[in-house]
Amino acid sequence: MAEPNDLRKYCIAAVIPAYRVENEIGSVLSGLPLFFRHIIVVDDASPDRTSDLAAAPAKNDPRLVLMRHASNQGVGGAMVTGFRKALELGAQVVVKIDGDGQMDVSRLPELLAPLIAGKADYAKGNRFRDFAALRQMPVTRRVGNMGLGFLAKAATGYWNLFDPTNGFVAIRAEALAQLPLDQIDHGYYFETSMLANLYLLGAVVQDVPMPARYRGEASSLVIHRVLFEFPPKLFGTLIRRILLKNFIYDFSMASIYILTGLPLLLFGLIFGSIKWIHYASENVPAPTGTVMLATLSVLLGIQFLLSAIEIDLRSVPTDPLSNPL
Repeated sequence: MAEPNDLRKYCIAAVIPAYRVENEIGSVLSGLPLFFRHIIVVDDASPDRTSDLAAAPAKNDPRLVLMRHASNQGVGGAMVTGFRKALELGAQVVVKIDGDGQMDVSRLPELLAPLIAGKADYAKGNRFRDFAALRQMPVTRRVGNMGLGFLAKAATGYWNLFDPTNGFVAIRAEALAQLPLDQIDHGYYFETSMLANLYLLGAVVQDVPMPARYRGEASSLVIHRVLFEFPPKLFGTLIRRILLKNFIYDFSMASIYILTGLPLLLFGLIFGSIKWIHYASENVPAPTGTVMLATLSVLLGIQFLLSAIEIDLRSVPTDPLSNPL
């Protein structure tokens, strides 16, 4: 793992989305390590004094760049603005740091190490690897993240990852430059949207144990968002990934299994239901051949789809797009 002083030879940029953090932004900026070559604060049309308090240190710190949105675009929108600026400034690695002080910047070397070594293109924190810190996590966040974890694995294709909503992330410029930034979600789905697009690039993503710091603030991961906003987006992400990966960017045995298994499963379920209703209304037993046809179609369809899932589980990207710095 690189020491903080060693990191100064790289062009590392911090992007800080800032909204309603007037009480925390000053301490966040003052606590950032000296190895950051650029510090980009994106004021997401915050109605408080966040922008003024972020602008004050810029007079004495030439690394600090303050950008302002005319209207609120969400954390994803602020990050996209910051990403574009970081690429413009020639950053080699870009780190997301929340403006509310939740992230322990002393752990940045751990987050940056796999990126600098060329072992990964994107690194993210995982709060679920530290059981002591996990006990400090509010119950709503713990339950919400655990539920979202499995759904995000299926939707993004990164079956080896967990804690998809963790916002402590860093990315190599090579991968960032290839991302379709205009397609990145502007809301709280930002982190999962990033993973979904990185998978289609074949980027290697690494989880880094990174306990977050909770100080009693209200959770933004509210129940209605988990239940009503995330599942439809996750389902859409899953369908998009399956179509692009198996029928646009590539065509493999998984594609054949899907093309065979899905029609068989649907036929078996629909045909079996129709015949069951018909013979039940006639009050006569269904012919053995009819039962076997529906049953066999369902079983074969499930088997083909399970084979496709097995291939998908083994298709997590393993060759980084980036070379060692």
